[in-house]
Order: sequence, then structure tokens, then C-alpha cells
Amino acid sequence: MSQNFAFLDEHSKKEIRRKTLKAIAVPGYQVPFASRELPIARGWGTGGLQLTLSLIGREDILKVIDQGSDESVNAVNIRNLVQNTTGVAETIHTSEATLIQSRHRIPEVPLKPFQILVLQVPQPEPLRAVESSERKTKMLHGDKEYSGAFIKLFEQIMKFGHITDDADYPVMVNDRYVMAPSPIPRFDNPKMNYNEGLILLGAGREKKIHAVPPYTKVESLAFEDYPFEVEDFDDKVCRESGLSGVYMDELQDEKTGETYYVTNDTSYMLEKLNEEAVQHAGK
Repeated sequence: MSQNFAFLDEHSKKEIRRKTLKAIAVPGYQVPFASRELPIARGWGTGGLQLTLSLIGREDILKVIDQGSDESVNAVNIRNLVQNTTGVAETIHTSEATLIQSRHRIPEVPLKPFQILVLQVPQPEPLRAVESSERKTKMLHGDKEYSGAFIKLFEQIMKFGHITDDADYPVMVNDRYVMAPSPIPRFDNPKMNYNEGLILLGAGREKKIHAVPPYTKVESLAFEDYPFEVEDFDDKVCRESGLSGVYMDELQDEKTGETYYVTNDTSYMLEKLNEEAVQHAGK
């Protein structure tokens, strides 16, 4: 028996596309879908993978990253599955890809209008920490009643003196729905605001799809006296590339015990290193 293009059967792909269109039409709204079984466990990116498999075409160029790396186990396995069932071209360069699947990061290179970014989402409900009932959270979204999300942030300020959410920081989409932007660091939240590309978010275990269409207003929740702030890396320098002002990983040298920083987006770092090498070669 021959393998179906992009693994999923055509009926499943059509259903996911219809739900994706609804999510695009209502930015930030969680659209339920019939999450399919895949040869990876739920919780390991099945929501994002189903979006990728339903949208990818033979002419697409695929990029898969996991926490900023193209070569992590999760990224390699997902990329292999998509390639083995589609035969599409792959790339590590963000600017070349037409379809990007990512876990935990929005690339440093800004998205273009022809690009789709698919984010893997473990928990799509931003109100789950304050309300366990799915029925009640639906009612709260319908009434635009988001005081629970603000109370959660307020409690952090009262306890710690500042907001402690470093990832999956809730955002208001198109002045209507509060959305959980997957566990991306809050450093990446501003990249969603009036972004030129299409951002899709899939939660396979929770069976939800939501979206941020191009040129959509996305604003992180905050208070007037405690404004939203991203992680500040301006005073940190990447040990490998000399970059600053990008999201970095804090590491420790096993031999010396020294703390150092490395650019998290590995393909972006390699591009900058190659550009520097070419400039030096031309001198």
C-alpha cells in the first residue's frame, strides 16, 4: 500500500484546513478540531505537526526548529516524518522557508508575507490556571471576561514584586480574545504584533487550533504601573558570534565554571557568522 502524501488522509487534511480557516477568520479564538493519531505521542508536537501536514504542498520549503535549534531530536524527527511522506525541500534558513514549524521560539529573522509559522502548543487555554472547567472558560471568552488572567499576573506582582511569567505570556489578539501564545519566551511576544506572516498554533492533545493572521494587533497583558517587559540581553554578548540584543541561552563552562551566553536561534547565528567571514575574506 502506498503512503498518502503528507501521511494524513485527504478527509482529515480537509477538516483541519476548514478549522484553520475559521481560526484565521476569528484571530485568537480557539477552534476545536478532531485531533488525529500520529506516529509520535500527544504532547510532543502533534498539533503543530497536523497543521503542517495538512497545509504543506509539493513546492513548499520546510524548516523545523525546536527551542531555536534545527538539530534537536524533536526537530529532526518531525522533519524526517514530513520529508519522508512529502519529499519537499528543506532549509535551515528562515528567509528561504515557506512553512516553518517551531517549538518554543519565533525565529529572529522577521517573517515575510509568503511564510507560515506553525507553533506547537501544549496548553492553549490562557484561563486554565484560574478556571478548570472548559464550559466556564468558553463562557468567559464569550463575555470577554478576562479578569482572571489579570488577577494571576497581579498575584505574581504582590508575591514577587514583578510579573514572573517568562514563557507562554498571555496576549490580547485584535482587541478581543486573550490567547496563550505557546511556550515561547516573552521576548518573542512583540514579534507577533502586526507581523507580516501567518502564525498558526496547534494543540494536538487539547484538540484546538488558533491563529494570528498577518497585520493583526497583538498586545501582551500588563498594567499601567507594571508595563510589559521582555528579557533584556543588550548587556550580554554571544560567546560564539558576538551578537547582542537577541534571545540567548545561559550556559556554564564545565571546566572553568564560567557563565556564558550563546544565541538561541542557531541558524540565525550561523548566518551572521558566515556574513562576517565573507566580509573578512573580501577585505
